[in-house]
Amino acid sequence: MIKTAINPWQWQFDRNYVQAVEVKNVEGTLYCSGQTAIDAQGVSSTADMKTQLLLAIENVEQVIEKANYSCEGIVRLNIYTTSVSELMQHFPILQAWLVKHKIEQASTVLEVNKLFESLTVELEATVVK
Repeated sequence: MIKTAINPWQWQFDRNYVQAVEVKNVEGTLYCSGQTAIDAQGVSSTADMKTQLLLAIENVEQVIEKANYSCEGIVRLNIYTTSVSELMQHFPILQAWLVKHKIEQASTVLEVNKLFESLTVELEATVVK
């Protein structure tokens, strides 16, 4: 697989994403459903945004690893949240995770009116290998 980040500007690097990702010679593509702060028993978290973000990251990692892919192969990450301003308070957590796994992804952050039950953040990933 050959991944190439396309960036006509430099400002996006402060936000840990790229403008586009071209992928060639792909062995496989994994489309992950939105991962949230739902535990292994299927119970939705009622915790704060930070705690939910950490569990959502854990869950997306688990799905990717179970499929025998790696987080470094994430090429698209959509983030849905009930409060962008609250999510941005915890943005360093997301940035640290992206840097740790050397993830270069095209990304979209969307504020939505409501997520399932008591959830506040959802991560939807496309992964290649």
